Amino acid sequence: MSKYHLNHLQELEAEAIYVLREVASQFENPAILFSGGKDSIVVTHLARKAFYPAKMPFKLFHVDTGHNFPETIKFRDDLIEELGVQLVVGSVQSSIDQGRVAEEKGKDASRNRLQTTTLLDTIEEHGFDVCIGGGRRDEEKARAKERFFSHRDEFGQWDPKNQRPELWNLFNGKHHTGEHFRAFPISNWTEMDVWQYILSENIAIPSLYIAHQRDVVRRDGTWLPYSEYLTLRPGEVVESKKIRFRTLGDITITGGDESDADTLEKIVAEVAAARQTERGNRSDDKRSETAMEDRKKEGYF
Repeated sequence: MSKYHLNHLQELEAEAIYVLREVASQFENPAILFSGGKDSIVVTHLARKAFYPAKMPFKLFHVDTGHNFPETIKFRDDLIEELGVQLVVGSVQSSIDQGRVAEEKGKDASRNRLQTTTLLDTIEEHGFDVCIGGGRRDEEKARAKERFFSHRDEFGQWDPKNQRPELWNLFNGKHHTGEHFRAFPISNWTEMDVWQYILSENIAIPSLYIAHQRDVVRRDGTWLPYSEYLTLRPGEVVESKKIRFRTLGDITITGGDESDADTLEKIVAEVAAARQTERGNRSDDKRSETAMEDRKKEGYF
């Protein structure tokens, strides 16, 4: 009788590595969608393990809005140097300069929605037939509808009613010219799984996830980081608080929580006690009840 046994995290790791190897075997020009957030960092770490000691067969693809946290960009560049892989950057600012998209105006202006055009243009320019993302089903109701292999039509659009069955983890990556896929190897992971895995594997993460002192503004129930891109509303005051971020997006839309969690162990404990989802402080998700699903149908991550 075999005594071989995998614990919960090892089972999730094995599943994700299987998906990543399926991607490599079924597609010709894959790339990892790398935001510098914890989920894309974990996906990149898993890809390294999946093909070790060979170099992972994926480029890293970052959509740069121009409103990123400086810490995120530095982490990205340091990781690229360490990995020795190719980085492809799609620039939202270039899309604006070319007239492909129009900069939003007003007090709640964001470049988040503009990323979709830049994303699809860069996919077409580089001929990516699959982009690997760190989306998880527990994050948001629209992401809960995703398959491991998410088909996108020739316009980059996602139709949740027109996805392939994935019985017995058999994946179908066949597609017509112009169509492509997104792949989500950590679909079945939770936020807690991600943090426990980061702790167990001692994976480097941006300092933004660790509690730190920062100038912030209280807005809509969260602490928004103060930056050159944030226009203060009447009555708002810049304060210095010890905060950390549970999820990373543009500096203009990512809210933080007051926290003393300055180690991975403390972060795991804090997540275990949290009563709000990690995207609860993302203003881009609050624009409407179906904000995420609407963006995904247009071609968003």
